[in-house]
Order: sequence, then C-alpha cells, then structure tokens
Amino acid sequence: MFRNMKRANRKLPDETTLELLINGEYGVLSTVGSDGYPYSTPLNYVYWNNAIYIHSTTDGHKLDNIIFNPKVSFAVVAYEKVLPVKFSMAYKSIVIFGQASLLVQEELKKNILVSFLNKYSINYKSKGMEYLDMAIAKSTVIEISIEHISGRGRTE
Repeated sequence: MFRNMKRANRKLPDETTLELLINGEYGVLSTVGSDGYPYSTPLNYVYWNNAIYIHSTTDGHKLDNIIFNPKVSFAVVAYEKVLPVKFSMAYKSIVIFGQASLLVQEELKKNILVSFLNKYSINYKSKGMEYLDMAIAKSTVIEISIEHISGRGRTE
C-alpha cells in the first residue's frame, strides 16, 4: 500500500525514528480539501500511544479538509544542515501517513492538551493549566492514527 523508500541506505533505525518523533518540536500536516488542492500547515504536536496529536481552533481550513478526507501525512524535520560543497544536505526527517479524527471525549482531550503543556511549557504549567481551563471549549484536538512511518537521514 505504501511505497518502499527509494534510497534504502538512508533509512533510519526504528528506534531512532521514534526518538526523533518524540523529541521533535514541530511537524507539517498535509491534507486535501474538497477542491482537490493540498494544504500544508506547520504545527506543534505530541506523540502518544502510536498516534500524533495536534490542536486547533474549532473551525478552519485543516478541519474542513480532515472532515472531507481523513487521510493525512505529517512530516517532521529533526535536523538539517546545508552541505554547499556537496550540493546536498545532511538531515534527519520523518514522514507519517495516517487517518485523522477529531477527539470528542473531553477527559482524553484535556489529557492530550496537558501533554502539550508538559512538552512545550513545563516551567509554566500552573499558568498553562489556567489557560487550558479557559481555552479548552474553543479547542479541537486531532488524533492522527499512524498507518505508516519512515525515518530517513543523511550524514555529512
């Protein structure tokens, strides 16, 4: 169903891919809308239990696209360095294919949003919890169930 990596020698070990995914700071979500056009947007995320979680407002372009077609891709670039003399780049990246769905269970939604605080704002958690309590009703949490993942890289 999913293509094999063209340059198999650049495949990262599964453990490395998972570590990069857990520690990555942002990824790019790509969706397709009813107009047939792709739409990509950079987002922060958390990884938990073989899924990617992102958050959003309660309406907008990406949500419209996910409702139209839940098949998505998500890319994380964990490292990049231009190698001008080699006309190339050193990099480590991850590409994920999966199905996106909107979380409706409030307790799980709140737990995921707390995971964002733990990952991105741990030193401000008490203030973040106040903000979360205020903003949760205006937030949507999206789960991307991972169907295929590949990590690839090139060293210097």
